[in-house]
Amino acid sequence: MGVLLALASAVCYGIVDFTGGLLSRRASFAVVAVAGQAGGLALTILLAPVIPASSVTFADLAWGAASGVGTAVGMLFLYRGLSRGAMSVVVPVSAVSGVALPVVIGVAVLHDRLSAASWLGVAVAVPALWLVSRTADDDPSGTAAASDGLIAGTGVALQYVALAQAGSDAGIWPVLAGRVAATLVLLPLLVRAEKPSLVATLQAAAIGATAALALTFYLAATRQQLMVVAVVLSSFYPAIPILLGVTALRERLTRWQTLGLTGAAAAVVLLTTG
Repeated sequence: MGVLLALASAVCYGIVDFTGGLLSRRASFAVVAVAGQAGGLALTILLAPVIPASSVTFADLAWGAASGVGTAVGMLFLYRGLSRGAMSVVVPVSAVSGVALPVVIGVAVLHDRLSAASWLGVAVAVPALWLVSRTADDDPSGTAAASDGLIAGTGVALQYVALAQAGSDAGIWPVLAGRVAATLVLLPLLVRAEKPSLVATLQAAAIGATAALALTFYLAATRQQLMVVAVVLSSFYPAIPILLGVTALRERLTRWQTLGLTGAAAAVVLLTTG
């Protein structure tokens, strides 16, 4: 069940990436980001009281808030890198660092012990994520873009690692705390943002609610699976926009993306059987 929950998280995050990318072409990123976090906050406010939580401590909420700060940092630097026209650099760097850092922390600090098959799955997953995230953009890879990608990936890593430290009896209150923290961090972006339309705001809120659902699935997965495995499986979300682009937008896969998708499928099998 932990594997399925982690994959459900990846699917939700993939849908968020796909729909959020389309919406960002028509609305300000600041609006999409803040309204999205507000939508996620609204959903978790509705769900948290009805999901069993026998013991919610200050530490659980603090870890959730730290996760939300990671979410905000990841979004800020990812989109700053994209605004520089460096998609071919910032996206794969953020995707790989976002999964590699939690793996290192999980093994070295949290002492997660992986089977041989799981180790092989991780080894296949990292280059597969890089290949899937690569685009046909041939812009030169500047140091600034790589730095943006690395910081974004570090934010994503903080999001995953911190949330996994919340107690298993805390329900989804840590996710709620994270949405509060992320909203507060991103709120200043609205100062210079253009006034959004109501439709765009509601769409962004729905996207953010889906992102909160993704984190809820991930949190549930960490309670049934090693954090390292849950992080790697949840991090396959870049494959979803690629597949949706092929089926819905008639986009064509590059040979590298095809190889990456094949590697991702192999990694899922290895991590599932391991």
